[in-house]
Parts: sequence; C-alpha cells; structure tokens
Amino acid sequence: MGNDRPTLYVGMTNCLPRRIKEHKEGKGSDFVKKYQLKKLLHYEYCENALQAIIREKQLKNLSRREKLKAIKKNNPFFADLSAEIFEQCDYDAIPAKPE
Repeated sequence: MGNDRPTLYVGMTNCLPRRIKEHKEGKGSDFVKKYQLKKLLHYEYCENALQAIIREKQLKNLSRREKLKAIKKNNPFFADLSAEIFEQCDYDAIPAKPE
C-alpha cells in the first residue's frame, strides 16, 4: 500500500479484497491510517501462508529504492491497482475481518 509520496507499507493477508477495503476505510494498521496509505501499488499471490510470510519478510528487508524499483517494474505510474482486485468481487459484499 502507498500514497502519492509514496510512503510504502508491506503486509500480507489471506483476503486481499478485505484488507484493501479496510485500508481504504481507515481501518487498517495505525501506520496506514497515519500516512493515509490507500493505494494498492503492488501485490503478489503465494501458494500458502508460509510462502507469503517468507515473501513479506523479503520485501520488508528491501531498501526503499529497491521497493520503488520493484513497484515500477509492473506499475510504472504508481497507479492504484485495487480496481483490478475489486473487479473480481462485489466491494460491498466483502466480509469484515472475523473477530
């Protein structure tokens, strides 16, 4: 996730549409709320949770410059990619995170 600066946030989830919706509604992490990170700049799918955790740690260990380079590779204009995700589901029907 990011904003227009872009300030960057790396995270993983088991439900990308739900997590994007949370961030856009200001219900994500405190960091995301503080910096208004509402643009999905990059995403990857993994086969399972363990692979996702490993990949998240790899991405978090990149320098800011390396993260920006990785984003530019597939998203050169830093567009919000969340529309790609929401095309696949009904935004209003995305379930809330279980308590």
